[in-house]
Amino acid sequence: MSRLQDKVALVTGGGSGIGGAIAQRFAAEGATVYATSRSAAEATQPPSAETGTGRIHPLRADAGTAAGLAHVFGTLRADAGRIDVLVINAGISEFAMLGDISEDLFDRTFALNVRAALFAAQGALDLMPAGGSIVLIGSIAGAIGTQGYGVYGASKAALRAFARTWANELAPRGIRVNVVSPGPVDTAMFDAVSDEVRKAITGLVPMGRLGRAEEVAAAALFLASSESSFTTGAELAVDGGMAQV
Repeated sequence: MSRLQDKVALVTGGGSGIGGAIAQRFAAEGATVYATSRSAAEATQPPSAETGTGRIHPLRADAGTAAGLAHVFGTLRADAGRIDVLVINAGISEFAMLGDISEDLFDRTFALNVRAALFAAQGALDLMPAGGSIVLIGSIAGAIGTQGYGVYGASKAALRAFARTWANELAPRGIRVNVVSPGPVDTAMFDAVSDEVRKAITGLVPMGRLGRAEEVAAAALFLASSESSFTTGAELAVDGGMAQV
């Protein structure tokens, strides 16, 4: 079953990790996917790839800047003329306890996680027809108080607030807005984590393991597809129960 057959999707931060898994899954479900990355290696290897029944077009662009977004939407307008699904995944997370938070850390985090998300959604509106779907990749950090991640958590809480407002504003246009909020996911971020830290984080998850990027992608697919046609303004946690029980 191809749940996104003939759809055009844009995934910001879609070169690797959760974003990469989402791009791969969407293409496997029939979508033509444009996946942005700031990394030259991720954005050029391969220049265009067949995956399942769809296709992935990597785009090298900094989705956190106005120039980067202008390049992305200009490319989509010229190539496809529309965006059926927008996944806003690009983001950063940096550890800092309250006494160590710098202005630069705060500005970096909110510039990409919040400001860029807002203007990515705004930029997609002219290209998104009725029936479109916006999926924000949040985090359970927006709902729990993880030490050292106050700025990151606040930025993800902002996305949750955006989703509620945008869902209300865009409903008359037939556009749905939802959030996928992962818990700890086994991506490249964990490669540098010690076995002790990894064990401690895993111990907080009722299911007893870290999540997989493919599991987050499956949730994003549900919210992107017509299977969730009566769902908007919602948050879907993919966290093994960590913030739920």
